[in-house]
Amino acid sequence: MPDDSITTLVQDVLAGSRRALARLITRVENRTAEAHTALAALYPHTGRAYLVGITGAPGTGKSSVVNALTRTLRASGHTVGIVAVDPTSPFSGGAVLGDRIRMVDLAGDRGVFIRSMANRGSLGGLAVTTGDVVRVLDAAGFDYVLIETVGAGQSEVDIARTAYTTIVVDAPGLGDDVQAIKAGILEIADVLVVNKADRPGVENTVRALRTMLELGHRVRPTLHHGQLAPPTRFAPPEYDFWQVPILKTVATENEGMEALAEAIERHRAHLQESGLMAERARHRAETELIERLREALLVRLLAGRSPDDLEAVVQRVVQRELDPGSAVRELLDGR
Repeated sequence: MPDDSITTLVQDVLAGSRRALARLITRVENRTAEAHTALAALYPHTGRAYLVGITGAPGTGKSSVVNALTRTLRASGHTVGIVAVDPTSPFSGGAVLGDRIRMVDLAGDRGVFIRSMANRGSLGGLAVTTGDVVRVLDAAGFDYVLIETVGAGQSEVDIARTAYTTIVVDAPGLGDDVQAIKAGILEIADVLVVNKADRPGVENTVRALRTMLELGHRVRPTLHHGQLAPPTRFAPPEYDFWQVPILKTVATENEGMEALAEAIERHRAHLQESGLMAERARHRAETELIERLREALLVRLLAGRSPDDLEAVVQRVVQRELDPGSAVRELLDGR
């Protein structure tokens, strides 16, 4: 019988055991009581992996890009951990972990570890425990950790607070001219990839994306209480003069992957030389701290209230006896 104690699992993960890595990630994803102990023990061993996010609308071929990019990185001798987030059904609570099907050709490569996980209703493209799973892979010694988001569209900006380099994948024939002028998803891109470049209309897609990029300089993202915030008149914007490349790929044929890997390395060098690498690391730490505080405070508040107390407040709000803002203040004041 294998020893599944948390101390042994942590030691085995640091020693390179894939079985222990899979078991520990399962406990972290399920948020077991011992997961916190494991993450605390692993934390001093993190900070070495380079985190790359891959996002974009459904149907653009994100999984194929991840698959092909992984093969390219492996050919250069790098180890790769992959976290692929899939949407959870709001009815059954289940998820089709499709990347286990699409990335089957990576199976058996001991330099690659793939973990599919359901987002469990979390918005923003990632699951609540994605950051912790990434941290475990980082501690396990992978050179790169690729994080593929759900593919929900413009609201999917959490990846910009998690990864150092964010790749936004587009494809011809998906309403490109309209999508390119919508705020949100395009603004987080460090590298733009037009996948399925062997399809008609690829030049129109590239042209629309380039037009948007030429409209102005990229503004460095700033945080306010853990959230991305626009600059104000009291805090003028700081510009990031990184020139976002637009790359054409055909991931299923492995075309354009060398150029994509080179673009990631150029952006990594830019972050290091400009000081943005350290700034993004601090932003990630601040964001995570704020989110964990928010969750812990909510749990503590609810633990001090009975279900009947909460139901009584809900009923007063429904009956228009109490507005939601006053209800929150009452709950916080202990009334």
